[in-house]
Amino acid sequence: MVDHFSIINIIFSILFFGLIILFFVSLGAFIRSRLVNQSGQRASLVEIEKKLDKIIGMLEEKEKN
Repeated sequence: MVDHFSIINIIFSILFFGLIILFFVSLGAFIRSRLVNQSGQRASLVEIEKKLDKIIGMLEEKEKN
């Protein structure tokens, strides 16, 4: 018959390794979401820069006239 302490040790070991795996999976998901979010922000910044360049061009054109 298996001792109760060894069963409890097995359960805690499985739980401990499960939590370690969960930590790394969560960390990977967090890093991936940050990278996706940064690429979206970068695209928004490029759009804003294009609009600002257009506005500056219009203002310079207005000053010339």
